[in-house]
Formats: sequence, structure tokens, C-alpha cells
Amino acid sequence: MGKLQGKVALITGSGRGIGREVALKLAAEGAAVVINDLDAEPAAEAVQAVQAAGGTAVACVGSVTATDFAERFVKTALDRFGGLDIIINNAGYTWDSVIQKMTDEQWSAMLDVHLTAPFRILRAASGFIREAAKNEAAQGIENFRKVVNISSIAGIGGNAGQLNYSAGKAGILGMTRTLAKEWGRYKVNVNAVAFAVIKTRLTAAQAGSGATIDIEGRKIQVGIGGDVKAIESFIPLGRAGTAQEAAGAVALFCYPESNYITGETLVCGGGLR
Repeated sequence: MGKLQGKVALITGSGRGIGREVALKLAAEGAAVVINDLDAEPAAEAVQAVQAAGGTAVACVGSVTATDFAERFVKTALDRFGGLDIIINNAGYTWDSVIQKMTDEQWSAMLDVHLTAPFRILRAASGFIREAAKNEAAQGIENFRKVVNISSIAGIGGNAGQLNYSAGKAGILGMTRTLAKEWGRYKVNVNAVAFAVIKTRLTAAQAGSGATIDIEGRKIQVGIGGDVKAIESFIPLGRAGTAQEAAGAVALFCYPESNYITGETLVCGGGLR
């Protein structure tokens, strides 16, 4: 019996990178997971990986910024698994520029994916969460649900060239603290994990790579500008983190051991803040 046996988890952006590792980790602890990705292929591959390891998963493909996505995502969990216990707002990317060169489109895109999408998902889940909590309370059942919002050290201390991203990641921390106060009566722990440099396709060395991602028809360059090794030299632990280590930080807030922790932000950055 895993720590999350019988639980149902929604995880945005879980076809690749950190989200995929979160899905694998929660499934290994017994949770049934709903995997989301913008593209069908990585979502299907992640579902297969969970199932191959003995876990349970289904996919809900689509952009988290679509106006109908939140309801469809929540409905997938309720229809396929009959409940909802864990929500991980992980989906996101960066679209960097200094303020004088930043377009309205860049600004809005970052707020849409990092702030508005989580808001819509949590709002869509609120009806089920309220009713389930009331029914459990009436039966004398104490059942804690979990929300983990993914932020960044850019949302805590800012980062030059990432005004839009930093604003979105700072906003999700305000949302976390506020919802912790609103949903405490429903026994929902609402916390955030702020990452520093984690090794994924979005944080590879940018110079000469030409790597891009396709976001709804927009080709956006990804990667870290400058010398990645030099950046890692500022990390007290001496290196960037792995996606598996990042998933471990998220999982901490999903386990029963975190039942009396809410409204908090955990920095997972090897000592870098």
C-alpha cells in the first residue's frame, strides 16, 4: 500500500519533464493520475510509462489556457476515477525579453499559462471539493486533499529578462496563500514549490542549440542564455537539480505527512534563492 493509495491526481504539463516525473512518482505511491500535455504523443507515452510501472493513468490532452480546458480536466478525473484528491498546477514555459522589447502577447501568454490557467482549474474543482468535504465531515471522516502550485525563484526574487514569467510565478504564490485560507475549512492543504535550475528541455544551454517549442503555432526559443556551468557554480550544492529531484519536492506536499502544512512555499533549488 502506497501513501497515496486510492487518491486521484490531476497534473498539468505532465507529458514531459518535471510533470512526467511527478506523475510517475504519485502513481508509484498508489494514486490514479490524469496526465495532461499540449500534444497527444508525449501524453500517451507518459500514460504508457505509468501503466508499465504498474500504475493507473489516463490522458487529457490540450492547452491549459483554453477556456474549456479546466472543466474538461476536472471532469476527466471524476468520470474516470470517481473523485479528486490532488491538483498539481505544473504546466508552463518561458518567453523572455527585457521590458522595452516585451510585447503585450508575451506578457499575456505568461500570465495566462502560469496564473489564469491554475485559477480556472481550481475554480472548476471547487464545487466537487466543497461537496465532498461537507459529506465527509457529516460522516465524521477526516480526509485531506492537496493542491501544489509550481512557482520559481524568479517569482520570489525576480530575474532580469523575465518580467512576465516572474510576475506570473509571484502571482501564483499569492493565490496559494489566499486559497489556503479559503479552503482550510474543507481540509485542503494548498502549498507551492518554487524551483531554481532544474534540468529539462526548457533549461538546456541556449547558445547554438536553436531549440524551440511550438505553443499553439508560436515557435518560442527555449534554454538558458549564457554559460550554464557558470550559473551552476552559484548553486550551493554545485549543480542543477534533476526532474526526479524536483518531483520529490512536489510529492512531499501530497503525502499525509503534510496534513498540517498549508499556505507555504518550498524552494527546491540546491540552496540557490
